[in-house]
Formats: sequence, structure tokens, C-alpha cells
Amino acid sequence: MLFPWVGLLEQVQTADLFVHYDDVQFSKGSFVNRVQVKTPAGTRWMTVPTRDLSLGQRICDVAIAPAAEWVEQHLSLLRASFSGAPFAADAIALAEAVYAEGHARLGSLARASLLSLVGYFGLAEGRRFVDAQCLQIGGRSSQRVLDVVKRLGGEVYVTGHGAARYLDHGLFAREGVAVRYMRYGLSPYPQLHGKFTPYVSALDLVANCGRDGARFICSNTISSEEFLHGSA
Repeated sequence: MLFPWVGLLEQVQTADLFVHYDDVQFSKGSFVNRVQVKTPAGTRWMTVPTRDLSLGQRICDVAIAPAAEWVEQHLSLLRASFSGAPFAADAIALAEAVYAEGHARLGSLARASLLSLVGYFGLAEGRRFVDAQCLQIGGRSSQRVLDVVKRLGGEVYVTGHGAARYLDHGLFAREGVAVRYMRYGLSPYPQLHGKFTPYVSALDLVANCGRDGARFICSNTISSEEFLHGSA
């Protein structure tokens, strides 16, 4: 995800080991190259334009349009969004630093944006981050996810809510790997521009709370059985 929402940081916090899974197909309309930002005029999308996109292309292979076409636009949007926030300079500096690295591919940009937030809030301590590509595991769908978990010695797989649409829970159960879904904290924090919303970039948490914002990154998990049967 591009400068993801707080919920993904909660997922990082919940895990012992986090896998960057960007060697899978890119989907238009996903959060890989776009994120919502709260502004005085309402919530707006901040999108990284792609170049020469082809059907079935992997996230890690998707080329990004030249920086001159969008970086300053992003920074202007963020400055407008965070104007008046006590730690606006921190949030802008994080974005500037990631964009200055000159990423050519979408996967590396999204990963760098996540890790910049992880570092800012001190979430890396005691956790490992692994690139799925380095594991050289073939296959697809649920079987590949399971194979990644098993290769890394995992006994519990923590996932976001979207997995309910495709994950083969029986496959995991047969292999002795528990599946747990995020129970997002959605903790309100001081936020500009009207009614609180948790579904914006965590840069917003940086701008409004600074490093102390880490105390709002709190969540739990729920078993797949509880989640799928609607008792969450």
C-alpha cells in the first residue's frame, strides 16, 4: 500500500514477521498506488500514475510515471491537508524522503512508504520483514500463501479482511496453520477537517500526533471462524 492507513501499521504491529507480497498481479483500483488524504475540501485520492501497464503485470514490475508528472502534486496536496497540524513538517519530510529515492517500480515505492512509517513510529523493533520474491516459491492463490507461511515457520497467519473473499481456510486448517483476521482498532486521534475518519494515509497520524501517534496504533485479531460467521 502507498503510505498506508493506520490499519496496515496495526497489522505490522500484530505480527512477528511481515511479508512484502508484491510479486502478485497488480489490480487497478487497489491501494497499492493510491491512498486517501483528508483535506479542507473533503477526502481526496493521492495516486501514483503508472506507465506502460499490461494485463497481469506483477506489482513489483509495474513502472511508475516520471516523478515530474506527480511528485510535486502529491506534496502540494499533503501540504494543504496538513496545514495547521502540529507535526506537519514530519509528515511532509517522510513523503519527500521516500520520493527522493527515485523508485522506478511501484512495488519498491509502496514498500518504502510503508517502511518509512514503520520506522517513524518505532514498529520495526522485534519484527522481521521478508520479501516474498526472495523465497522463490512458485504456485498461486491460497496454496502459495500457505507455502510462504510454512517456509518461514509460521503457525498463525494474520491477514486483512479482504482475504475472506478468496482464502481456502480448510487448506490452512489441514496443514495446522491457524488463520486470524485483523480486528482493527480504528482509534480516534486529534484530526483536522471535521469528523474523524481512520481510512486515510497514516501520514495524517504523523502530522497530527507526531511520534506519540504510536499509542493510537492498537489492534487485535479474531479467529477465522469468528470472523466468517459475523461475530466480530
